[in-house]
Amino acid sequence: MAQLNPAELATQIKSGLLSFPVTHFDADLQFDEARYREHLAWQAGYDVAGLFAGGGTGEGFSLTTAEMDRVVRVAVDEIGGKVPVLASATGPTFQAIEQAKSAEAAGADGLLLLPPYLTEADQEGLIEHVSAVCRATNLGVIVYSRANAVLTDTSVAILAERNPNLIGFKDGIGNIEQMTRIYAKVGERLSYIGGLPTAETFALPLLQLGVSTYSSAMFNFVPEFALGFYKDVRAENRTAVYQKLNDFVIPYLDIRDRVKGYGVSIVKAGLTAVGRDGGKVRPPLQDLTESDLHELTTLINKIS
Repeated sequence: MAQLNPAELATQIKSGLLSFPVTHFDADLQFDEARYREHLAWQAGYDVAGLFAGGGTGEGFSLTTAEMDRVVRVAVDEIGGKVPVLASATGPTFQAIEQAKSAEAAGADGLLLLPPYLTEADQEGLIEHVSAVCRATNLGVIVYSRANAVLTDTSVAILAERNPNLIGFKDGIGNIEQMTRIYAKVGERLSYIGGLPTAETFALPLLQLGVSTYSSAMFNFVPEFALGFYKDVRAENRTAVYQKLNDFVIPYLDIRDRVKGYGVSIVKAGLTAVGRDGGKVRPPLQDLTESDLHELTTLINKIS
């Protein structure tokens, strides 16, 4: 199956739930291709609109450029054509450009542009950063507004006008006024994706602001629950959504919030809890304690 063009990808990502597969490492914290392929095949067997290789949950920030290229190529080889594969670009502008070009050459369908690290920049600099990456590739690009790369409504409008292949805006802030301003100014020109940690918590209120989908980390280990939750959100079934929040999501958040970085390691721990061996995270992240893993396992068993 040929790579999707930006317009096709924009339509596709709005059609269902999105997910960020974890990146598996071996005992020496090196990329474990066999386990990663097994996980991708399992994930792609469900009805999702796209899988992001090497994103936040995939520890893209801890991968070298060479490792990112390998992870993306493995993902395209394993599931390309069944589910769209979106690669990630991280770090400074020229590194992100290199990763964008590599992703296109690898056969990815699109690109998620994560914030540059350790660099504080004003809006003019962020606009040029995003535009430079968009110019470097024919892939559809989704920009992730978060941390040190929070875009204003004016900046998003400029980027959308300047870059035809910018197809999506992923929100990692949850500022209602800001999202309202962006949607009012840009409208359906972009697809809007929820990108706050454990996006399920914000999915129902953000739906009213044009955010029709989100990336689900918990899809990694409880895919049926994640898909059911998304279905309830899209149906605006408040009773079902809040029941699921109380039964699983909020207790899950209680564990996640105990330690900085648990937002990623709890996902790998979730895989281990369901018998699929998520493995360890790379430093500076840290793995769940044995007691936290036991509590997570008990919680998952209640909804299984």
